Amino acid sequence: MADVSEKKDPPKLPIPGRRNILITSALPYVNNVPHLGNIIGCVLSADVFARYCRLRGYNAIYICGTDEYGTATETKALEENCSPKEICDKYHAIHKDVYKWFDISFDEFGRTSSPQQTEVCQAIFHKLMESGWLSENTMQQLYCDTCNRFLADRLVEGTCPTLNCNYESARGDQCEKCGKLLNPTELQDPKCKVCKNTPRIRDTDHLFLELPLLREKLERYINSMSVAGSWSQNAIQATKAWLKEGLKPRCITRDLKWGVPVPHEKYKDKVFYVWFDAPIGYVSISACYTADWERWWKDPENVELFQFMGKDNVPFHTVMFPSTLLGTGENWTMMKTISVTEYLNYESGKFSKSKGIGVFGNDAKDTKIPAEVWRYYLLTNRPEVSDTLFTWADLQAKLNSELLNNLGNFINRVLSFVAKPSGSGYNSTIPEAPDADSHILTKTLAEKVSKHIEQYLDAMEKVKLKEGLKTAMSISSEGNGYLQESQFWKLYKEDPISCAVVMKTSVGLVYLLASLLEPFMPSFSVEVLRQLNLPPEEKFTFCDEKGDTDKAKRLWDLIPSGHVIGKPEPLFKELKDDEVELFRQRFSGSQADRKEKADADARKIAEQLKATKISEGNAKKKPTTDTKAKATVADISVSRLDIRVGLIKQVQKHPDADSLYVEEIDVGEESTRTVVSGLVKYIPLEEMQDRKVCVLCNLKPASMRGIKSHAMVLAASNDDHTKVELVEPPASAVVGERVTFPGYSGEPDSVLNPKHKVWENLQTDLRTDGELVALYKDVPFTTSAGICKVSSIANGAIR
Repeated sequence: MADVSEKKDPPKLPIPGRRNILITSALPYVNNVPHLGNIIGCVLSADVFARYCRLRGYNAIYICGTDEYGTATETKALEENCSPKEICDKYHAIHKDVYKWFDISFDEFGRTSSPQQTEVCQAIFHKLMESGWLSENTMQQLYCDTCNRFLADRLVEGTCPTLNCNYESARGDQCEKCGKLLNPTELQDPKCKVCKNTPRIRDTDHLFLELPLLREKLERYINSMSVAGSWSQNAIQATKAWLKEGLKPRCITRDLKWGVPVPHEKYKDKVFYVWFDAPIGYVSISACYTADWERWWKDPENVELFQFMGKDNVPFHTVMFPSTLLGTGENWTMMKTISVTEYLNYESGKFSKSKGIGVFGNDAKDTKIPAEVWRYYLLTNRPEVSDTLFTWADLQAKLNSELLNNLGNFINRVLSFVAKPSGSGYNSTIPEAPDADSHILTKTLAEKVSKHIEQYLDAMEKVKLKEGLKTAMSISSEGNGYLQESQFWKLYKEDPISCAVVMKTSVGLVYLLASLLEPFMPSFSVEVLRQLNLPPEEKFTFCDEKGDTDKAKRLWDLIPSGHVIGKPEPLFKELKDDEVELFRQRFSGSQADRKEKADADARKIAEQLKATKISEGNAKKKPTTDTKAKATVADISVSRLDIRVGLIKQVQKHPDADSLYVEEIDVGEESTRTVVSGLVKYIPLEEMQDRKVCVLCNLKPASMRGIKSHAMVLAASNDDHTKVELVEPPASAVVGERVTFPGYSGEPDSVLNPKHKVWENLQTDLRTDGELVALYKDVPFTTSAGICKVSSIANGAIR
């Protein structure tokens, strides 16, 4: 086992006859600092399981690294005025430091920009090509002759083509003013964001993985392994949603510079799409770990693959990556078990790397709260079934109540009593404990602990990490109850033999807890072993071959009589109310907000100095229109949107626009509203008729190709805007009822003022989640009949 910066042990290889477990966690993207949601979502969860496997004596390795190729890296490099490699070098080092501080025990923490990645990725590509699973197709994209490159959607700006909008800074994927979804080629007067010159439309050929042709192989794998590996329900649902939607050929190449080059003469100027090459990173990082990597990755009979990730990554690991491996025709070690987490939210909002909201890895370190406390809190709050919430008050409660008053109190009481000098304790020496197995109270404790150990092992084998941790902490509670019921402080004088049994048994329980909790809080375990005067490598293990589980039932035999313990010290420090409030204020808002606050303080001082030179008359000037607008925007609530359940009564194509529908929609008023929607390309006309939809009713009416639209139908789109689906209320929802967002109260505006950009600001937080639920931030679109959803677009944007 090796920490991120430690000298590595010789690489482990699968051992015949042993349980060989290959563990990966989703490769964190390298363009930002990881936040707590990222850490618990994959890296920390996988670390707990890896440590547990080692505790059981399994032959396990844990592989991870930074995902470094793709558009996001190139864009970040442009922002920071450096090369993509410099961005990757910078953030790889940041990730490495964060994970080192969190005690993450990778066997290899690599990166996808390695020569091994190129070699493995290209070898897989050749196999797919030889096997006939790749096809070619032509696409149209904007090309900048000045920059000599095809432009990603967000590297293009121009005038919105929507009638009566004419917004001049519309992005290549969407107009922020009218909300219309766009293709870059639709923009009027498009400009390259980098050089400001006009790009031209150019055909570009790409390679596609023929997923439809691989469907039969893929479904056989899914049907078999989802049962054998006990896939979580959220993983199964996300996978089935993709299959139900129908597999389509998936583009595997991109017109970028930063990536794995495509080894094909026709496509030599292209690189592989990041979705294709990133999962291959698990293999290439293993190749960095050992030249014999194929013994791990091409031996499914002897190796079990466990993969950890957040719910937004599921289809890439259950559909895309398996299809890639199956298509090669080689005998790959396929994923057996997938462990998926939902989202960890922050206080009243959502963790966001792009917006800088929440506590990030470097922030956790700066609080001076120890790593084991952060690990414990995140793991007790692990979002295994549904989203969970990080709050400072909850962190304080768990630290003070569970760690300090339960676990820390038990261990300190036991060791402090043993450490007392003779006459009041045992002078730090473990006493003899004759006939401990006939001591009724001790025997009862041993039976309880034995059941808890069985429950702990069962939970951990099933990767139910939160349940495993809860069970281990129950053993600490049993220990506290045992001490109280025994009244050992009285026994010391009144019944020395019984007291010796109680204390020797309790020291054994301390030793046991140090081992059971090691996967969750490794630095805590090291410290407990130090106080027991035992080296870290002497932690108790649970190897079936050694009969360790049976040994654990005899708590009084775990530490020998005559052993001298070390110096007991408190293991945890109380977190006080004033500290919690300080942290809450310090980490409120986004990272950008925090910087803005510091800058605002500096500006305030400068303004005060400047104000002394301004005349009284000038000082009384009215605030500008811009100032008023900013004040209004700062106070935007989603309750200002009038979203209602609507029923499409009639629909037809726009007489003057092939891409538009004209609908008559009942929204609970005396007459229907005429609504124009750009959905022709995505939804057949017959599927629009008599459909219940979510309708935004208080936008200012706008003419679209000569027909005035009096509302907007809400729809979700996927990342590359190739798919759009309606946001649908429940079938039994009442037509005309308002769609609400629990926690956000207030009446909607009669008409949204376009100058205040209310819709534009709120729309950025409208999305779908992995369960296909329509959300504002993390609050569902809600009707009296239930929540609103989409058919299959997970983690899409709603517009």
